[in-house]
Amino acid sequence: MARREALDVEKACQQLNKILELELAGVVRYLHYSLMVYGQARIPIIKWMRDQATEGMDHAAMAGEHITTLGGHPSLKIGKLSESHQHEIPQILREALDHEHIALAAYYELLEIAEGRSVWLEEYAREMIQLEEAHIAEVDKMLRKPGDLTPQR
Repeated sequence: MARREALDVEKACQQLNKILELELAGVVRYLHYSLMVYGQARIPIIKWMRDQATEGMDHAAMAGEHITTLGGHPSLKIGKLSESHQHEIPQILREALDHEHIALAAYYELLEIAEGRSVWLEEYAREMIQLEEAHIAEVDKMLRKPGDLTPQR
């Protein structure tokens, strides 16, 4: 059996901190979006957005737990937050979709760092990739007009 390459713990912790910061930014983003929804569909939309914020908090905590398990120090920073001041539902969903793509890329970067070095981190990264891809698919479907079968991206 071939010897496995050692995990670069510092690099893994840096990437996990990037993920932690992105997930916290997602919490702020989804909470803000939920406050800016008006109209007839407000109640189900704000519930979905606040559920996304809660899930982001859980994901941030999980990333932080992985950091401390590796002996690292979780970041107190929050990822980049931008305000478009466009609060129409389709615009909010496009911004959310962009954020989900950035988070997905961060988890893929973690997978690359962990692959062949830590099954534990590999499986975590794969699970989070699956969840992010599911979020992207869901937001994509929300952006489509009824009957439109063509994905946005």
